[in-house]
Amino acid sequence: MLFADLKDSFTGPLDYARWPQSYGLPTTAAGRVRIPCTTGYAGLKSASAYTLAGSRILARAYPPAPGGATSAALSLLVLTSTPGTDAGWLIDSAQNAMGLYVRDGWGDPGAVFLTYSPADHAWLQLREAGGTLYWETSPDGVAWTVRRTAPAPGWVASADLTWLAEAHRDSGIDDVAELAYVNLPPAAVPVGAARTRARARAAARSKAASLDTAETASAARAVRPVYGVPIGPARTRSRAQPVALPLRPARTLTASTAATGRHTTTSSGARLTATSTP
Repeated sequence: MLFADLKDSFTGPLDYARWPQSYGLPTTAAGRVRIPCTTGYAGLKSASAYTLAGSRILARAYPPAPGGATSAALSLLVLTSTPGTDAGWLIDSAQNAMGLYVRDGWGDPGAVFLTYSPADHAWLQLREAGGTLYWETSPDGVAWTVRRTAPAPGWVASADLTWLAEAHRDSGIDDVAELAYVNLPPAAVPVGAARTRARARAAARSKAASLDTAETASAARAVRPVYGVPIGPARTRSRAQPVALPLRPARTLTASTAATGRHTTTSSGARLTATSTP
């Protein structure tokens, strides 16, 4: 199945047929899934039954409140059957930062880091087209901006990929991370606008264009390049990997990497200098 076929509006109780591997008791309310963000780990997790080749996964994302934590993160990852080999996003509201990853063996030397904007980065999309992975953001689910591209690894064509949204904090006040509209962006938007009363038409007849998502690079708007700095292998609490250099604990993602999660590791806490892009 294509990841694009994984859709949920969260208008009723959590559908465990869609999310059979979820943990930590996510719930639904008011059209959103609510994922507990505590010093433990909770996640919304699909079946291991999807492919990313020629497809995409997108959602409206609401990261947890910082709540006094050093790291309070929502991770959105496409997982492979090999631990530490994956691709996706991490938003850390406590560090006001966002990381874009495609990892092999827990590490991504080309990881890109942005200053997180709740408005500009409200919608997140990861897609594959023509042998390239695209990380895109949107303020409205309609107009998408490319934030990173990378050659698609061979695993994007696997038929056993999983999508995971996980929340975790290192301290502070318990909260929730939320998602809405998984693979359900706004369907259409009027093309152009009436310039005069004589030329205006009834809204019911206004011309519309499908905006399911940009499926080619030409459909996405260009942005200035953003450059990540090698950060070394990532580690998790349960799957820690030895590293060659001593590492200091992360303090801010703009000067270091984010805290790790049970499934969604992003870094080892090594220092870095990140380029911030709105």
